[in-house]
Amino acid sequence: MRYVPCGYNLLSVIFLLASPPHHCDIPAHSNLSQEWIQASIPVQVAGQPERSSCSRYELGLVRNLSAMGASPNWMQNQSLQGSRPEVHLSQLKQEGCKDGWTYSTEYFQSTVVTEFDLVCSEQWKQPLTSLTYFLGGLVGCFVSGIISDRIGRKPVLFGSIAVLSVFSTAIAFAPSWPVFIVFFFMLGMGQLSCYIVVFVLGTEILVGSTRVFFSSLGMPLVYVIAMMLLTGTAYLVRSWRHLSLMMAAPGLACIPLWWMVPESPRWLLSQGRLQEAELLLRSAALKNRVEAPPVIFLPPKAEKAGSQKAESVSFLDLLKTANIRHITVKLWLIWFSTSVSYYGLSFSMSTLNGNPFLNYFLLTAVEVPAYFACYLAARCFPRRLTLISFSLLGALALLLIQVTVHSNPTLTLILVLLGKIGVLVANAMVYTYTGELTPTVIRNTAMSSCAMFSRVGSSVSPYLLETGLHGPVAPKLL
Repeated sequence: MRYVPCGYNLLSVIFLLASPPHHCDIPAHSNLSQEWIQASIPVQVAGQPERSSCSRYELGLVRNLSAMGASPNWMQNQSLQGSRPEVHLSQLKQEGCKDGWTYSTEYFQSTVVTEFDLVCSEQWKQPLTSLTYFLGGLVGCFVSGIISDRIGRKPVLFGSIAVLSVFSTAIAFAPSWPVFIVFFFMLGMGQLSCYIVVFVLGTEILVGSTRVFFSSLGMPLVYVIAMMLLTGTAYLVRSWRHLSLMMAAPGLACIPLWWMVPESPRWLLSQGRLQEAELLLRSAALKNRVEAPPVIFLPPKAEKAGSQKAESVSFLDLLKTANIRHITVKLWLIWFSTSVSYYGLSFSMSTLNGNPFLNYFLLTAVEVPAYFACYLAARCFPRRLTLISFSLLGALALLLIQVTVHSNPTLTLILVLLGKIGVLVANAMVYTYTGELTPTVIRNTAMSSCAMFSRVGSSVSPYLLETGLHGPVAPKLL
């Protein structure tokens, strides 16, 4: 339950920043004939006729031609048969959208893009807004990792959920784009902090096969369900402001869990708080109808825990010894690459034809078999072999897309789904792998540092889509 707010908010950026089809607005008081209203927007040919999104024919000139009774001619090499004078539209001067834009409301009543006009000359603000969200996650990783290793997992977890709810509500009342991105930055901080702390808390409370189930299947499935719930909510609530308010609801529902979720016994032990750790373990044994031993923590372990308490933890501890340093750097690179691939595929949903809600739902649903594959692989195969194999599967599928993208759309879709499955399994496996490779005293710091590199990758991914202007294969190739 406490994981739902994290997944619910993860890819909200896709719906909040959706960019519907649009064209220059033609004011109702322009006194144009219906024929000239239709002809006032240039038709650009780029494979198929497409109305210009960022220009129109000079309105004053079009108004005069309409008043004269002239007839617009779209075809440069043909003449219309009739008594009215004809005008070849290709010869008319064009201008920008001085009166704003008209946006399609087929799928969205309003989005951040349509309300603040983040199109044409302002289009650069779209990827910057996504970047702001992910940079917030990067900062959240840095801050929450250090704080949770010092004051505990539980306070940081519920603090992150509170940040999610507060700023989901705040962005719904943002009066301008600058205010929106400030709130969006804070929302990003809460989202990834919540994600990381839930994972660390779960892996420290659970052991053995239960831990593997939690990290490789249980937690990801809850995440997928939460993202599907977001799709359904976005389908029913087409206004971005109302959707933002709905995004605060899962966090509010988690308030009663404060009295149900325990602190991590491993963290308590690492801080020398032996009595609290023993109390939690005895309580768990009682609930599970297991008899706890008379003595849980032996004196040598108590002394070790006391010495751990005296040590301060920082990101520099990840680089002090050669062994930990090599592991950490490799994990950073793996997290970065899997994040670029995952978010790149998720954001590419906007380039697909058809209903955006159905597209997002299908691309999310494919994660279910991917996580089952991850769970089975985690139980049956070594971590490193699984990580490498599925990473290669994802990379190979995306590379083959450049061969099929123009000739076989169905095979291209299959390759995209295979690529996402490979990336997802690798992404899920690296969480489990990282948690097992790092010691308790710096586990949350290590996870947070890796998540920071993951956020660098997700921050880059919106800009990778811009390479699609040079060819549809470029984003997936990168």
